[in-house]
Amino acid sequence: MPSTRQALPRWLRPANRLIRLLTRLGLRLGTVHVLTVPGRRSGVPRPTPVSPLTVDGHRYVIAGLPDGDWARNVRAAGRGELAYGREKQAVTLTEVTDDRLRERVLRAFPREVPHGVPMFVRLGLVTGPDPDEFAAAASRVAAFRITAS
Repeated sequence: MPSTRQALPRWLRPANRLIRLLTRLGLRLGTVHVLTVPGRRSGVPRPTPVSPLTVDGHRYVIAGLPDGDWARNVRAAGRGELAYGREKQAVTLTEVTDDRLRERVLRAFPREVPHGVPMFVRLGLVTGPDPDEFAAAASRVAAFRITAS
């Protein structure tokens, strides 16, 4: 599995800051939401852009780097706030441990979040937007179910 430091492109942090700023200003950016969860050590709110997708009537977010900071914070907190523009919703986040469900969620990802496909390619998880490739990568990512708190 690639390490967080090697796999992420240099432009990602500045782009994430810009997305957070635009969201605070009330702009909605396609499927991009800002998920804020307490830091696992500090408890300080940590925002990160995510793109929720819906499968079988339930919402999910995918962490291409399952050991990345935001995924570890979600595991520790189990809760957060999901913002879309100025709308904010308290949410509970539960990791998907069922392999078949995680495969279904990943299979839907390239259709529901096409702008997220290049990041999965960059991480070496897939070579393109093929749903079967995404399903095959399900064991190497983390998926979290989002429910309203």
